[in-house]
Amino acid sequence: MPQGEMQGNTGGTAIQRMRTIESITGTLGKIGSLEVRLARDEAEIAAAQEIRYRVFYDELGARKSRLQSLERRDADRFDPVCDHLLVFDNTLPGPDHRRIVGTYRLLRQETAVRAGGFYSEDEFELRRLIARHPGQRFLELGRSCVLPEYRSKRTIEALWQGLWAYFTHYDIGVLTGCASFHGTVPAAHAEALTYLAHHCRTTPAWDISANAGRYCSMDLMPIEAVSAKAAIAAMPPLVKGYLRVGARIGDGCVIDHDFKTVDIFIVLPVREIGARYVNYYGGEGQRFAA
Repeated sequence: MPQGEMQGNTGGTAIQRMRTIESITGTLGKIGSLEVRLARDEAEIAAAQEIRYRVFYDELGARKSRLQSLERRDADRFDPVCDHLLVFDNTLPGPDHRRIVGTYRLLRQETAVRAGGFYSEDEFELRRLIARHPGQRFLELGRSCVLPEYRSKRTIEALWQGLWAYFTHYDIGVLTGCASFHGTVPAAHAEALTYLAHHCRTTPAWDISANAGRYCSMDLMPIEAVSAKAAIAAMPPLVKGYLRVGARIGDGCVIDHDFKTVDIFIVLPVREIGARYVNYYGGEGQRFAA
């Protein structure tokens, strides 16, 4: 989805930042040469923003401002208040910030309250969902990207190890966020979106809708004409990854003209993560969560 106000040099100083990393400063996941941890300084956050620029703007053609073209960074007002989960390839030369190959942006509920809300509220009615579950702690996942040469199962598993350690440490109850289809025409993804609308929707307790002014239907063709195999094959890897671990999809999609994407909303209560993934990621992630 990435959209919203874009600004240069939004990292700020450690004192200015509203993030609270607390005790999570070490490794959160490790597979082979890949290591996952949170960004520790402004140089690492800037490097993550540079990777986001390479993926969202250079590769996928998002609309960029003159300032963004000069700085070659994807940055907005939420970056200073988020935690930035980073994947490092320890075989690469140079300082840590030059070995980053992937990133995820994490915004916890208590931090979002201080920041004036969640990023995805511009597209989906997240505030209403949170109000219905006052006993839960929500975590918004966003700005997920990996350099092309690292888009593998191993990198995704390393990221999920890190995520597991993170949400275990902070006692997160619900994972949320947007996932995107490329382009600005929902009908181009009719089979996949229709399949999601009929087979992967949230339960009533966890239902969420796109904001009324931006709502686009996902039910775009007769369900009897949808091939499940073809629909799933047409989904972006991130969407398929969320579905595998038990995520469900909210009502409606949103067109993001700045980033040239069709966005859907992911809802994943932690307790509903599939048992085999709990055993797989939980066992590894627990090692790093303390």
